Amino acid sequence: MNDARARLIYLAGTLDLLYPGSAGPRAYTLLPHARLPRRLAPRRWWHPGRPLTLPTRGSIAEHLTEVFGTPVETVLHVRPARRANRKPVLEAYSGGDLLAYVKIGDTARTRALVANEAAALDRLAGQPLKTVVTPSVLHHGSWRGLGVLALSPLPARRGRVPAPLLARAVEEIAATGGAAGHAWHGDLSPWNVAPAGDGRLLVWDWERYEVGVPYGFDALHHLFQRALRRMKPATAARSCLARSVRTLAPLGLSAAQARQTALRYLIALADRHAADGHEPLGPPARWLNPLVDYQEALL
Repeated sequence: MNDARARLIYLAGTLDLLYPGSAGPRAYTLLPHARLPRRLAPRRWWHPGRPLTLPTRGSIAEHLTEVFGTPVETVLHVRPARRANRKPVLEAYSGGDLLAYVKIGDTARTRALVANEAAALDRLAGQPLKTVVTPSVLHHGSWRGLGVLALSPLPARRGRVPAPLLARAVEEIAATGGAAGHAWHGDLSPWNVAPAGDGRLLVWDWERYEVGVPYGFDALHHLFQRALRRMKPATAARSCLARSVRTLAPLGLSAAQARQTALRYLIALADRHAADGHEPLGPPARWLNPLVDYQEALL
């Protein structure tokens, strides 16, 4: 099944979930094109293609209107076809202004991730962060058996994150673990961070936040995800290990500690994929095991 068909099938199920019933019809448009949509937005006169009519009464839009106490319009992101943590994500608008990004936990796994992000952000809100800027939890609850998490939008900017800024952010996130040990964001990928105009780092998608992991995991994850953009998984894994010493030196890790941490990070990532029942990098026997076997003395 190609990506376009998988998106449309998933979209149909999502619409049944979030816009049930038949009352209060409202016209929407699949953008940029109905055959390969990225967003489902309220219909405007300039939108191309045919409108898609959905009910408003009893819908997620009506629920968010009640949550925020103001009329809310929703824009639904049409998610990529194959992701272990795929879930409905919406933008909530009122009067043309973006109020929140809204994540919907529609499976046991995604409900747990949504709840973990809410707990993580509540924890971080009580800490004196100087480098990292996080979203605020505007609402966390349930609706029709679904988890609902509304987060404040961050003023995202494009641009590569300077290495010193990333290192300071990794240090600050790790320190949030307190007596329980180092914490990590869990998915400090290039697409989940952006430099702020004031020298801080905007960081979103805290679903995978966890305490009690080896120091430096976030820096290695950022490195590995960048490598995967231009390398096959096995090559990216070797690159992660080879560059770990330089990457983790600013955090105070020795060469031996850095290489050991890199191997533990790669194993932890493979374990995560196994727990999700999803292998986006392929079987670990191909991209990870040869590297680990060769470096077994470091573990």
